Amino acid sequence: MSRLTPDADDARYIRRLFLTIAVVALAAAIYFTGDLLILAFGSVLGAIVIHAIAEIYETRARLSDRVALSCAIATVLALIGFLVWLFAVEFRTQVNVLVTRLPGIIDQLADQMSQSPVGAKVVDAVRAAFAGSRVAQDIGGLAEGAGQFILNALLVLVGAIFFAVDPKVYERGFLLLMPPSKRAAMEDALIDTAATLRLWLRAQLIQMTTMGVLVGIGLWLVGVPSAPALALLTGISEFIPYVGPVAAMIPAMGLAATQSIHHVLWTVGVFAIVRVVQTNFITPFVTSRVVAIPPAVTLFAILAIGAVFGLFGLFFSAALLVMVFTLVRSLYLRDTLGEDIPHSRHRTLFDSAGTPRDSPIKLD
Repeated sequence: MSRLTPDADDARYIRRLFLTIAVVALAAAIYFTGDLLILAFGSVLGAIVIHAIAEIYETRARLSDRVALSCAIATVLALIGFLVWLFAVEFRTQVNVLVTRLPGIIDQLADQMSQSPVGAKVVDAVRAAFAGSRVAQDIGGLAEGAGQFILNALLVLVGAIFFAVDPKVYERGFLLLMPPSKRAAMEDALIDTAATLRLWLRAQLIQMTTMGVLVGIGLWLVGVPSAPALALLTGISEFIPYVGPVAAMIPAMGLAATQSIHHVLWTVGVFAIVRVVQTNFITPFVTSRVVAIPPAVTLFAILAIGAVFGLFGLFFSAALLVMVFTLVRSLYLRDTLGEDIPHSRHRTLFDSAGTPRDSPIKLD
């Protein structure tokens, strides 16, 4: 017997050492390549959206898988083109007014709040917190050159199409990196995460639509300028819970301030009423089948993700939180602690022993 063969204690120590090194390497990779990982996660979300639309074409129009996927990709591209057309053509004048007046509007609101001691403290605290944040740096970079933002958005779109065309290749490749005994549990967790994100995206779409429509009608009734553009901006901002709608209210209040102080008060009332309706009637109805994350956890997690990963991290922060919540529920609560949490129904790529069900991957 070789004297260099490790005994049970040495083998356990070596496993823990390599596990520690792997965790440190993963943390370093996330820190140094955070922007790229966020864009990749956005591409995964886009692929989920494409496949959800493709399923509609398959079930309603009775199309084949490939034809339905092509129609879904065309639908997504058409929707993006429609949004670009709205901002660039239909709402161009309103957007230009909003962009040119926004800095002065923010300064005007800050000056009005600074007239009281409490308001001055709030303004100073917000400026100090925002000045050194990662989001502030990203917004400054976007102001200097929008080309990087457009390039990142195109990267997310192209990556989403690549992921959507053949997602099983990436799923199988990732699972093959896992130990065979852990592949089944990891695959169940991935399937649960994809199903939860799909339901969450549907819920977000409903909430974004209702929020934009209700705010747009309310601002139009009280006579706020550029109500359609503000409604579209508010609907998109709903993708970031809590933080997004508050940020969208600032330009609405600023444009209302160009009319009168009464318009500002009416604008605040519109957002407050819509938020009450959204929180008490719409949100509980559309999110009852998804995940119930406590509001305080959601708020601070979104702020933390935005501080670490910047503007794109803030935009995808809610989806990241849903993914982490689902993975903890699947891998820790169900497969580690043995809690009775049902699996999502899906045809798996690996059996319980970690053996591929189909033929192995071809790399050529």
